Amino acid sequence: MHLQPHLTRPGQTSRGRIGPYETGSRQISRRGLLKAAGTAAGAVGVAAALPAAPAAAVGYAHPGLLHTGADLARMAAKVKAGAAPYTAGYARLTANRHAQSGWTANPQATVYRGSGSPQNYAILYNDLHAAYQNGLRFHVSGESAYADTAVAILNAWSAKLTSLAGSADRFLAAGLYGYQAANAAELVRDRPDFELERFQKMLSTVFSPLSESFLTDHNNAVVTNYWPNWDLTAMACVLATGIFCDDGAKVEQAVEYFEHGSGLGAVRKAIPVVHDDGLAEWLEAGRDQGHALLGVGLMGTFCEMAWNQGIDLYGHDDSRFLKGAQYVAKWSLGGDVAYTANTRAKGAVGGWSGSETASGAAGVDPAMTRPIWAMIANHYTKRRGLSAPYLTRVAAKAAPEGGGGDYGPNSGGYDQLGFGTLTFTRDRSPASAGGSSTGPTPSGSRSPSPSPSPSGAAAAGGSAAPSASAGVAGAEGAAASKGGGLASTGSTDLVAWTAATGLTALAGGLLLLRRRGRTRDGAAGRAEQEG
Repeated sequence: MHLQPHLTRPGQTSRGRIGPYETGSRQISRRGLLKAAGTAAGAVGVAAALPAAPAAAVGYAHPGLLHTGADLARMAAKVKAGAAPYTAGYARLTANRHAQSGWTANPQATVYRGSGSPQNYAILYNDLHAAYQNGLRFHVSGESAYADTAVAILNAWSAKLTSLAGSADRFLAAGLYGYQAANAAELVRDRPDFELERFQKMLSTVFSPLSESFLTDHNNAVVTNYWPNWDLTAMACVLATGIFCDDGAKVEQAVEYFEHGSGLGAVRKAIPVVHDDGLAEWLEAGRDQGHALLGVGLMGTFCEMAWNQGIDLYGHDDSRFLKGAQYVAKWSLGGDVAYTANTRAKGAVGGWSGSETASGAAGVDPAMTRPIWAMIANHYTKRRGLSAPYLTRVAAKAAPEGGGGDYGPNSGGYDQLGFGTLTFTRDRSPASAGGSSTGPTPSGSRSPSPSPSPSGAAAAGGSAAPSASAGVAGAEGAAASKGGGLASTGSTDLVAWTAATGLTALAGGLLLLRRRGRTRDGAAGRAEQEG
């Protein structure tokens, strides 16, 4: 396939952005047009060189949220061949109680989170993870019983759910469970018994409006009242809904917010400072480890869904997310990181006001983990051939990644869909040879990303690499302590990824998604002290 980087299209702006255009009765953003049709979206390893969108494209690529048709075919082929670490990742999936055919849904008309009677949001996230895991298991095994189970769960919810309610936490419910619902449904959207239009209506009328509202007025709070993860949940929901429903306006809103949003989830606000060592501090590292890991996982999810529609946010702003993810990986492994003190305003618009200062990176538990790292590490080291030593180490330590139900019983253990060892492990792309960081340019929506500046690996000598004692466990720790650590890129990455196959270190008792905040006086009724 050949790129067409100089193709002129109606509505193109000086930034290379493609404006909306009409196709039939629908208006669709050109930045998300089909990069290829059907499951033959491209052979494994060519994701860094996506084709130009055809002039007559009428929607987004499906499947095309966290997993493309090529991704699903790769998983099935690798597991069938008995290839590591896919087999270990698949074993984590099949062992999960949510991944069993015959799971019975318990749909609710109203889901409450934070307050309300009863708080029943756990029912929703358990059912959504069961639908997602059964959908994955169907694509790998080919057994229709798993697809039937996923369809039955999703159809039951779209037939009954009408609203999300509660405290400000209702926005978290909309964001987290909206993006998860869309991803679960994307796996079975072509099944003849799946109620596609009804599910699209549920996403567009129950989940996405709350997330869109949050990005616009932040629950009537000052824009910095809520920490980055609140914005990121909303952004993920709006983007996933836009892609699933072929709604270009929603995709455009989400991507614009990532690049230029007013709240703390925008990339330059979530990752405010790039240090001389090439690492970029994560704002929420000044809060606590659990929320920082949540934010990194959400931003990675957002970038992956966009990438699969030909939008390179992984490479945006000199690969700023790579530098921020490397920072959190190093810190989570027990390494020292710089942190610039910052003060954020808090309060309700027209009501109470205050501020909070984070003066340094919080303490960490190197045993704490979330299933977020395989997706991010594989993108940067395998698709793009970049050096990311901290990401490589932390991903190897976390492998094989599980999913909802494997990381504790509380909601924080269900914030990510997980199973990255199975779903995101990939061979190194031939297009990334020589360290090229060229990103997708399918519709003229943006130019190839330039190679980023150093991201934690010293240009010479590898002096910025973490020590072997920085939280590396199991087979990896032994290898690192004896022989100079793990390779971070290129064909020798195989050492890191396959050595992790037997690792099962999991952290129990993950932090809850957020600390409960108290409101002050009547004007504060809709704004949280702790966002």
